Amino acid sequence: MGRFTTAAKVGVFAVVMLVAGYFIWSYVDKTSGGGRGYTVYVLLRDATGIAKHSQVKIAGIPVGTIQDVRLEGDRARVDIRVNPDVPLFEDAAVSKQSASLLGEFFLSLAPGTSGRRELKDGDRIPHVIEAASTDEILKDVSDIAKQVKLVAASLAETVGSDEGKGNVRDTLKNLAQVTDQLNLTVRENRATIRNILSNVEGVTSRGGPELEAILKDVRAVTSEVRQLTAAQGTGAEATPGEIRQIITKINKASSSLERTLADAEVATGRLARGEGTLGRLSKDEKLINEIEGITEDVGNFVGGINRLQTIVGLRTDYQFLSGTVKSYVELRLQPREDKYYSIEIVNDPRGLTRYEQIDTDSSNPNDPDHWREVRTITTNSFRFSLQFAQRFGPFTGRFGIKESTGGVGVDLALFDDRFELRQDFYGFGEVTRPRWRIGLGYEFITRLWLLGGVDDLLNPTRRDYFVGLNLRFNDEDLKSILPFAPTP
Repeated sequence: MGRFTTAAKVGVFAVVMLVAGYFIWSYVDKTSGGGRGYTVYVLLRDATGIAKHSQVKIAGIPVGTIQDVRLEGDRARVDIRVNPDVPLFEDAAVSKQSASLLGEFFLSLAPGTSGRRELKDGDRIPHVIEAASTDEILKDVSDIAKQVKLVAASLAETVGSDEGKGNVRDTLKNLAQVTDQLNLTVRENRATIRNILSNVEGVTSRGGPELEAILKDVRAVTSEVRQLTAAQGTGAEATPGEIRQIITKINKASSSLERTLADAEVATGRLARGEGTLGRLSKDEKLINEIEGITEDVGNFVGGINRLQTIVGLRTDYQFLSGTVKSYVELRLQPREDKYYSIEIVNDPRGLTRYEQIDTDSSNPNDPDHWREVRTITTNSFRFSLQFAQRFGPFTGRFGIKESTGGVGVDLALFDDRFELRQDFYGFGEVTRPRWRIGLGYEFITRLWLLGGVDDLLNPTRRDYFVGLNLRFNDEDLKSILPFAPTP
């Protein structure tokens, strides 16, 4: 009856942990399809800034994730998992767009024309919209500068040579001849011009009444303008007219502009003389080189942050023999695919064990002259781990601090990294024999792992068996705030 009760407890605990893990996973990864949807791929000329598991968007709305990024020929192949409710058509297009000032990018999809053939699982998106890079823009600017230089050189050769000067002299001579011909034409047609002026005079005489009406209108307009410019009121309460107010404001604005131009002239003079910060920046080659070095360092720093992956792990194990629960919180800082740094906080029911050695000298004849007392002290406090990991093919080696003691570890990843065999050796000096833990993990749902294994294999009295769940996900928001985290 006791065994049945323990088994029932374990079964109920496992079911509760599975349900809780599923809800936690659903809350953290809202974009995860859980294996649903379909996969398409695209070939890019440049996949810089595109990371696995990052979002793919249409009109700014996430519609899928990037499953894999790898090299295919001389292009980067990007596999995209698209939500099942988002159709893509045969004329769909992909473009790489910037997501922040830190150099992070994401893929933007154009679904294509509705009514055409829909893309299926494994199809390729044929159209790629790739923006021009900075190197290409600089190359185009360099080509344009070369063409301008050629034009300027040709103009200098044309005008600056003796032949060019002769051509300019001939042009001026031709212009003088044209002017003389124009004067001759006017003298020869003097009578015709007189007749034209007579006709104009006749027109103006016959248009006298119309001209009078026009003058009346002009008089009315000037009267209205006078009213606009006249002062309103009398004495001390008189205010200038609207036009006078406008002119006054224009005068004030012109005065301010003159002062601004004077200040600008002083500033440009100081800049030309190399005075002040900007002046020294334009004249001091050493300062310019230092700024260029700082700019390059900032670019390298931002590039490193862009490549950095911040993987958070939340794990809980149930230990069968002791009937206790062991919890882990892990943060992996992964700058590359084959290397990461692990920071871990562990709540172990066994607590933290340390040893104290007390040597005593005595002058009492009833006691020994010298004796040694060794105390084992176990406290209920958190343990922590800080390890460096390097991957070699399917194997990953780890070393550093493991649960507040020195330790090493070896991991084996199989079947597209969905199975993990983990071994840890640690606790050297804590007990007679170090702790040896072996665990096997399986990612049965995206980002959710089922774990099982044996703890403290070398110590029969402390050996225990465990089963647990591990939620592991990439927190991009945490990566964005790491540069601003306070440092001691």
